[in-house]
This record gives sequence, C-alpha cells and structure tokens, in this order.
Amino acid sequence: MLARIFRPAKTAMQSGKAKTREWILEFEPAAARALDPLMGWTSSTDMNGQVRLRFDSKEEAIAYAETHGIAFRLHDPQEAPVILKAYADNFAYNRKQPWTH
Repeated sequence: MLARIFRPAKTAMQSGKAKTREWILEFEPAAARALDPLMGWTSSTDMNGQVRLRFDSKEEAIAYAETHGIAFRLHDPQEAPVILKAYADNFAYNRKQPWTH
C-alpha cells in the first residue's frame, strides 16, 4: 500500500491559487479498474482509492504516514516563475517587438 504526498497544482479553469496551499495524501491504486459490461461504469475493489487526506503542511503529512506505517512517495511542487508585467510596457520606447494593430 503505497501513498503519495503532494501539493495539487491549480486547475486550468482558475486563475487564482485556491486549494493549492494544502498537502494531500492519497493512495496509489492497488488494482486496475474494471468496466461493467452492462452499464459501462468503472468499478474497483480497492477501497483505499477513495481516501484523500488533507494536511496544512508537508511535515504533518509525513508524520501521519510514518506513525501509521504507510509507505509514501513525496512529490515536491514546482513553483511557477513570477513574471512582473505592467500595462505601460506595451508602449515602452525599447520594446522588443513592434507595436501594431
């Protein structure tokens, strides 16, 4: 039973950083999902796939996994570079690309 600890990235549908500050511990799937032939639903016999624990810090998530004897893999987040932009840069004298309509 292997778990992964990570901080989720922001979705493509949001411009803010909501729900990206907390750390999540979730279990890797132990078995493949099966397709129901009649209804077409996917099902799984792995109940740990439904567990998703949220923590305020990385240290809390690691401590929880170690105290409960859960093997885990830690995924550190990649921070996006901060690009400072200003509206006045569109009209700068030393603009890299010519401004045209």
